[in-house]
Amino acid sequence: MTNTPPLSRRLFAEFLGSAFLAAIVIGSGIAAQQLSPHDVGLQLAEDAGATGTGLYVLILMLGPVSGAHFNPVVSAVAASLRGMRWRDVLAYLPAQLAGCVCGAVAANAMFAKAAVSISVHHRASPQHLLAEVIATAGLVLVIFALIQTRRAASAPAAVGAYIGAAYFFTSSTSFANPAITVGRMFSNTFAGIAPASAPAFVAVQLIGAAFGLAAVRLLYPPSSEASPDEHSPLRLPAERGSLADQPSAV
Repeated sequence: MTNTPPLSRRLFAEFLGSAFLAAIVIGSGIAAQQLSPHDVGLQLAEDAGATGTGLYVLILMLGPVSGAHFNPVVSAVAASLRGMRWRDVLAYLPAQLAGCVCGAVAANAMFAKAAVSISVHHRASPQHLLAEVIATAGLVLVIFALIQTRRAASAPAAVGAYIGAAYFFTSSTSFANPAITVGRMFSNTFAGIAPASAPAFVAVQLIGAAFGLAAVRLLYPPSSEASPDEHSPLRLPAERGSLADQPSAV
C-alpha cells in the first residue's frame, strides 16, 4: 500500500501548485508584453518558456504530496484508471479552481494591474476548440503513458516540454486545463480568455481528456508487463494502493 499524505495536505499542495501555475502563465504573459511590445511571436516564446520550466519545477516540488495534478482532467483520468478515489477528485477540483483564480489575481497585482480584470479576449473559434481537444488529449497521453510504463520520473520534464511545444503547435496556445481556463478569465492580458469563450473551452478539454484516456487504455492495457511507477515525482496518490495495485477500469 502507498503511504498517502492526508487529504488536507494534498489539497493545499493542489491549491498552491495551481496558484503558482496561473501566476506563471499570466505573469510571464504580462512581462512578455512589456519586454517585447512589438513582437507577438517573441511574447509567445517567452510565455511558453516560462510556463514549461515552471511546470517542471512545480511537479518536482509538489508531485510527492498530491501527484501535482493542478488540472481537473488529470485528476479525473487518474480516477478512471483507479489511481485515486472519485471523492478525492471532487475535493481536488475546488482547490485547483481556487488556486488558479488566486494565482491570476496575484499576477495582476505583481504587475500593477487591477487585481481582477475580466478578459475580453474571445478565443472560442472552431480552430481553437479543435486545438484544445488535441492539446488536452496529448497532455493526458504524455502523463499516463509515462506512469503506465514505469517512467513517471521523467514526467516533470516531459510535461513541461509538451506544454512548451503546444504553445506553438496549437492555435489555442494549449490551455488543456479547465481550472487554468477559469483562472485566466480574471486577467484582461495577453494570457486571458473571455468568460463567453470559457465554457466551450472546458467542454472540448473534457472531450480531449476522454480521447486521451481511450488512447492510454488502448496502448497500455492492464495485461501489459509494464506497470506504473508509484515512487515517481508525479505518482498518483491512491489511498487504496498505487495504480500498479489496481486493475485498470477497462
